[in-house]
Order: sequence, then C-alpha cells, then structure tokens
Amino acid sequence: MHDHEQLDPDTAAHYALGMEQQRLTAPRGRLELARTWELLTRHLPAPPAVVLDVGGAAGIYSLPLAARGYQVHLVDPVGLHVEQARRASADQPHRPLASATVGDARQLDRADASVDAVLLLGPLYHLTARPDRLTALREARRVLRPAGVLLAAAISRFASTYDGLARGYLHEPGFEAIVERDVHDGQHRNPTQRPEWFTTAYFHLPHELPAEARAAGLTPQALLAVEGPGSFLPGVEEQLSDPAHAPRLLAAIRRVEAEPSLLGASAHLLLVAHRS
Repeated sequence: MHDHEQLDPDTAAHYALGMEQQRLTAPRGRLELARTWELLTRHLPAPPAVVLDVGGAAGIYSLPLAARGYQVHLVDPVGLHVEQARRASADQPHRPLASATVGDARQLDRADASVDAVLLLGPLYHLTARPDRLTALREARRVLRPAGVLLAAAISRFASTYDGLARGYLHEPGFEAIVERDVHDGQHRNPTQRPEWFTTAYFHLPHELPAEARAAGLTPQALLAVEGPGSFLPGVEEQLSDPAHAPRLLAAIRRVEAEPSLLGASAHLLLVAHRS
C-alpha cells in the first residue's frame, strides 16, 4: 500500500513535514513520553515477547523495546516514518527491529495469534469513524495470542480546550471553532494546517475507549490517564528536568491516573485490554 491509500490528505501532509520523529523528545512531548514508558513497562509482558507496534512512527517506542530484548515489528502508514525507523534500527545492529513495514491498522499482515502484545499508540485517533476503529481493534485481537495484551492510546475530547486555554490559542482566529466541534462530536479538523493545532483526528470521551474495545471482543483491564493533571501544567518541562521535582511530579500523576472524574482532563488516555 501507498501512504495516500491509507491516510486522509491533511493527515498525510501533516506527517510529511517530518516532525513526528522529534515530537516526543522535544520539551512539550517529554511528559507524554515519560508516562507512556512508565505504563508500557508496567503492562507489557517480559522480553523476549513479540510486540507489534502499529502506528509506531519512527520507532520512538519500538527501538528502545528492541534494545531491551523484545522482538518488535513496527507498522506505520507513513513511508517516511518507516524509513526513519529502519535507519535508526540499523544503528543498533545487536538489537534491531524484527521488521518495519508500511501498513494499515485495519488490515494487519500478521498471522492469527502470532504476537504477545499490540501497541496502538496512534491509529485510533486517526480513524475518525467508529467502524474503522472497531476494525483496527478486531485486527489487534486477531493477531494477539490468548491472554495477549493490547495497549491503545486516545486523545481526550477536551484536549484542545485545555491546550487553547494554556497556550493562548483560543485568542487566535479560527481556534475556537475547532474546539467547539471537538467538544460537540470529537471530530477534530484543522483547516488552517497549522502543525501545532494537529490534524484530522477523533477525540474520545473516556468511556468510549473501553466500550469500543468490548465491541471488538477485547476485555478492558484499565483506563489510565497518561499525562493526567500535568498535561498542560506551566513549567512541566523544567520539573521533569529537575531530579528533585520529577519524582514528585510523576508520583502525583500516578496517584490519580485511574480516577474517573479526572480522565477527560488528560491530553492522552491509555487503555490496557486483553484478548477475550
């Protein structure tokens, strides 16, 4: 498949900018990265488990997992991301990726019951129609071995509201209309094409993510806030860089990561589910 066969044109143009490779290591992405790593470490089976990283981009999680002894297969719909992942994999020849291929979360080129874990850390919010999300979740279930684990990320319905307030975007022409639609139906569109305002996506209400997993035949185990109350906290980058403050920051987020009344205020949510 080619990129244009799998992605909406605005999404393809957004990722063609090449910014995704550095997004999570830049200051604004560091909390998402740190917390996602914490949750992956907690819920993934031990190496050398087979991990399928669907929508794995340039390998921000796949490559370190491979370095830790996992057998990691990366799939992404963006050819640029796959090439970036392959080049980075070549730089760790003793623990490379098992494979890196262009593909679609809705039609995985994997045998039934062939992997121990599936990561869907991006596809669900770029599949804006519920039937497509269910198809991706069913594909994840199909390739999982019995008792295999799925870790799936979503963007909160209210992320753009908090982002607009924290960063002043609500005072800029065009952003309030984006937020109004996000809150109304979760369908995020960015007609301005400003990269910092993201691209075509679906923003979940917290209860929708486990409901979609159940509809796909999976058994939800936990729904967790990734960044939690730190999502749009001023100065969070400095706190993460401070050895005295970082442990307290992460502990505070961890303490309320599963609190239902706070889930919608987190920029990202992570579902942990198992094959039924």
